[in-house]
Amino acid sequence: LTGKEALTHFPSLGAPGGSAAGKGHIKQCELLQLSRKQKRLCRREPGLAETLRDAIRLGILECQFQFRSERWNCSLEGRPSLLKRGFKETAFLYAVSSAALTHSLARACSAGRMERCTCDDSPGLENRKAWQWGVCGDNLKYSTKFLKKFLGQKRIGKDLRAKVDIHNTNVGIKAVKNGLKTTCKCHGVSGSCAVRTCWKQLSPFHEIGRLLKLRYDDAVKVFSTSNDAVGHSELAGPHRHGPTARHPTLPRPTDLVYVEDSPSFCRPSKYSLGTAGRTCSREGNCDSMCCGRGYNTQSRLVTFSCHCQVQWCCYVECQQCMQEEVVYSCKQ
Repeated sequence: LTGKEALTHFPSLGAPGGSAAGKGHIKQCELLQLSRKQKRLCRREPGLAETLRDAIRLGILECQFQFRSERWNCSLEGRPSLLKRGFKETAFLYAVSSAALTHSLARACSAGRMERCTCDDSPGLENRKAWQWGVCGDNLKYSTKFLKKFLGQKRIGKDLRAKVDIHNTNVGIKAVKNGLKTTCKCHGVSGSCAVRTCWKQLSPFHEIGRLLKLRYDDAVKVFSTSNDAVGHSELAGPHRHGPTARHPTLPRPTDLVYVEDSPSFCRPSKYSLGTAGRTCSREGNCDSMCCGRGYNTQSRLVTFSCHCQVQWCCYVECQQCMQEEVVYSCKQ
């Protein structure tokens, strides 16, 4: 999935139901950039194409939100070239994409948009009682199981890049799992908790995106090392300090990992459009984002609603005010 599909509006597929809906679902699968195996799975899972499209959009928007103040702002330009490399940014893309897929699939199950899954049925919670009260837990169990099948992950990658990509994909899935919360609702007279129903609910995706951005900031550069005990190579990070300095550290399952240093993203390249013309904060990130080139200052008038009052009975009346706003943008 390249992410470009998220900005493409699919043609009207007609009214739901009957063979028309079936043909529409298959048509959506063909429009997505999937492998042959993924398209086969997509055609067999009504509702999956729409869920994949939603997941792509969710991942892109969250990535762009988290990097809105950075030199690399997660734009779609340069993404194919970026995905071929082993940068920190590539690691984040793999993680946020797998997290968005996991999150969207689990939510689609609980929302009834998928035919082969429904509410969460994890043991230990009285889910059937929750269903009776009209609540439906997010089905993370089905989501993660299906996703690994859909992505075609192998336990051991053939080379360093394959291992890194699989590791970062799993970091995204784990981030969603870590955000799974137990939510409870009380049922009783006058709001008493005589009867309590609990179910599993995913965290808002912004929380997961924020966690992955912290993982990006602390990403670990790795290399491949042989492990005679298990009979294959594995990822290894920088050497420890102290008595065990001769032995490299193993990255944690929650660490984002990368294999090569990132470009500066200051100037246009096959990876990004550079930072020329990007808006910045003079007190915050202008010096960093503009890469020492300096920034332009421009004043403009903006209109906004002000002096709002609630009028009887049912509407709010506002005046239109104007104020001067100063905008800073990076020089060429």
